[in-house]
Amino acid sequence: MAPKLGINLGYWGIGPRGDEAVEMVQAAERHGYDSVWVAESYGSDVVSVLSWLVPQTETIKLGAAIMQVPARPPAAAAMAGATIDALSGGRFIFGFGPSGPQVSEGWYGVEYAKPWGRTREYIEVVREIIAREGPLEHRGAHYTLPIEGGTGQGKALKLNFHPLRNEIPVFVGAIGRKSVEMAAEICDGWIPIFFSADAFEETWGEHLEAGFAKGGRSRSDLEVSPSLQVAIDGDLDAARAVVKMGLLLYLGGMGSRETNFYVDLTHRFGFGEVADTVQSLFLDGKREEAYAAIPDELVDATSLVGSEDEVSARIGKLADTGVDRLICSAVHGDQGQRLHTIERLAALVGAGAPA
Repeated sequence: MAPKLGINLGYWGIGPRGDEAVEMVQAAERHGYDSVWVAESYGSDVVSVLSWLVPQTETIKLGAAIMQVPARPPAAAAMAGATIDALSGGRFIFGFGPSGPQVSEGWYGVEYAKPWGRTREYIEVVREIIAREGPLEHRGAHYTLPIEGGTGQGKALKLNFHPLRNEIPVFVGAIGRKSVEMAAEICDGWIPIFFSADAFEETWGEHLEAGFAKGGRSRSDLEVSPSLQVAIDGDLDAARAVVKMGLLLYLGGMGSRETNFYVDLTHRFGFGEVADTVQSLFLDGKREEAYAAIPDELVDATSLVGSEDEVSARIGKLADTGVDRLICSAVHGDQGQRLHTIERLAALVGAGAPA
């Protein structure tokens, strides 16, 4: 089956914003895309942007890719999700991830200890709140609700309104071995980044299968929804440059020499020497050299940039791996070319006819 399509707005101010963002999302909705996804790091937040999109859309699902676990207590995430879901008529999708130590400890002031154990328990608490089966009482390794100590006046509470749905899908943005295993075990969906169809089984297969076995689940229980940068026709050299800049940021700057999850991942799908070189040059302040060290082969392996025929062939490979949804960032700088990509991608996948 052809995968579903999602449009990814990314970070407000780095990706499209304002009227251009609305125009893109509404175009995606007309062309049959099933979802729009919004990111947060240490600038714009997911909750505000998705809430802003609610009255400007009608049918498209509203996904978080991702809400950072250290950014808010699980109750705050549950409240926000239940509210957006109610306002949108049941269109919200949770997406969680622990961020990284630089952002967690440097921006949020939250210790980056056992990040995926914390994320697993965070999901448990969010689901308990949304289920609304009774007052929240949770005793875990990372969260105790009500807290012990304090004033002694903490009270077990439950949402003071009935959520539209007592189960809202939960996705995670995971790329590590154990985190992907957890996604397969307990989550409704998985959002990998830098997804290589050619190396899918070698990179992820055993970890997915281990998770399915732990959870008593099967492949059909998890929606695999990789995040990919896309450009069809137009100025493809400029589009590839945008993809390279993203690779430069993640391989070079999203971590330290000791901890960079994206470098580790790139090793696993066959570009380890490239990743090490890019990171080393970047951290030594040689950013132009680091950029030049990124080959077109890595761009092609992790994006959908090219002519219609080239993109169609890569979509076929992704479909063959069992991908359920492509979460696509239109990377052209020109709005007209972005809208062209949105339309032609829908036509290639068969998501829906133009309205």
